[in-house]
Amino acid sequence: MSAELGGRSGLQGRISQWLRGRRPKDTAGDGGREALLLAAAAAGLPLAPAAHPAGYRCSCDRVGCPTPARHPVSFAWQTQSTTDRGQIERWARHHPQANFITATGMVHDVLDVPAEPGREALERLLAAGIEVGPVAESDDGRLLFFTLTRGTPEDEDEWWPCELDCHPETMDEHPGLRWHCRGSYVLMPPSRLPGDSQSVHWVRGPEHPLPDPLSILEVLTDATARHVGEEPDHVSASWPLRR
Repeated sequence: MSAELGGRSGLQGRISQWLRGRRPKDTAGDGGREALLLAAAAAGLPLAPAAHPAGYRCSCDRVGCPTPARHPVSFAWQTQSTTDRGQIERWARHHPQANFITATGMVHDVLDVPAEPGREALERLLAAGIEVGPVAESDDGRLLFFTLTRGTPEDEDEWWPCELDCHPETMDEHPGLRWHCRGSYVLMPPSRLPGDSQSVHWVRGPEHPLPDPLSILEVLTDATARHVGEEPDHVSASWPLRR
């Protein structure tokens, strides 16, 4: 597959320009926030409120919060997560500064990769005509590919949580890639991160159908493995899984 996707450099260049020009202007603080959240919920992505930046700190009262503005506000976030329009409208209006997370492993999973190989993989996938679903970018250096979930097998004992998907057994196989599934979450665009104008925003919105994760996994792992091989420090790059 890699050889097939490696050509068509002119098209890839045009796709790169398109990607650079497609960053939405909506942020968590403007009038588009609620509409973007409702669009995600309408696409079946369950949401729950999350912490938000308070300057360079987290809005939670935890001293030295290890994942500022990146975690749910409730420990019951898995059962709290919903696609109900009314509930999401109430949360958004009563907590105008709040970020939102989406719980993975229910309807969708998220393949989370370093931004540079993620952009390369996205260009290659689009150039090859492979279906790509919603994609979000986090300004702290990650690209998030939303896919269908693997589902829950009938035998629950054969199911494993998100942490085991990337380490320690499979880190060599999928360097730098984290597969968010059951028991995990990611920030939902539009979200704000601590710092100056740092955010999580859509590159491709939730109107795009969720693909089978296996249809894009090979390209993502190939791009990420080559990136990690060039820059070994990125092996340890990760997204916070849970509070």
